[in-house]
Amino acid sequence: MSTSDSLQEIVCCMGQPVAGNPTQFMIERAFVAAGLDWRYLTLEVPPENLEDAIRGVRAMGFKGGNFTIPHKVSVIQYLDELSEAAELMGAVNCINRVDDKLVGDNTDGKGFVQSLSSVTSPEGKKFVVLGAGGAARAIAVELGLSGASEITIVNRSPERGQELAALLNERVKVSAKYSPWEGDYAVDEGTDVVINATSIGLGNATARVPLAYDSLQAAMVVADVIFNPPQTVFLTEAGNRGCRTLDGLGMLVNQGVIGFKIWTGVDPDPSVMREALEEYLEL
Repeated sequence: MSTSDSLQEIVCCMGQPVAGNPTQFMIERAFVAAGLDWRYLTLEVPPENLEDAIRGVRAMGFKGGNFTIPHKVSVIQYLDELSEAAELMGAVNCINRVDDKLVGDNTDGKGFVQSLSSVTSPEGKKFVVLGAGGAARAIAVELGLSGASEITIVNRSPERGQELAALLNERVKVSAKYSPWEGDYAVDEGTDVVINATSIGLGNATARVPLAYDSLQAAMVVADVIFNPPQTVFLTEAGNRGCRTLDGLGMLVNQGVIGFKIWTGVDPDPSVMREALEEYLEL
């Protein structure tokens, strides 16, 4: 839509605290490229004001929005409906206005699966997911929904790891198990894809994921959710062993692509979005 035939549409991102938002830069660049007179606003909303903020979204006719920590779970109580994935994960990072309803979704895992699908299909594959936090939960659920054959959750906290494995077995109906993370984790032979779904490496190009890297085999795909820096120690070590690697930029771009389509009904240009991210991150 353009200013000549419609009011300007607004999408927002709510989080606390907000210290720069590469997604805003990426989405606004994609709006321009698509010829849409839309805006993406970054709003710092403390937890105690979230309910009022959602009332504001409704009252001002915002088309949708994204949510970051600490709002991904608490926002659910103020929404009208949830997607299947968001309901299973118990977390929302994207909402869309459908008529007079706000519908919650989660694009974290979808973005990863779309990125992974550029190199291999998740269907029938065996996965090792390092971590059991929000990103790991979103990714594991979407992998299960996409036909993964087996998922091993590796985590230091048994409670979180076992809880996620149980969710995958009981609700997503995919074979899953918990494996304790003690020292450098050795990846089992026969694993197809290894994913770092922790925050290790974010903003730190020298941080090392505690993995027995000699257990990686060249046939494996190794992926990292970290987008800054995109080339982490984890990926460098995997690449040195002949593994195919995926950086976190692809996941972030695909999350943006999915959200953009949910809000606008238009397919954005992923190359424009990736270029915007690289420019923002000065890569």
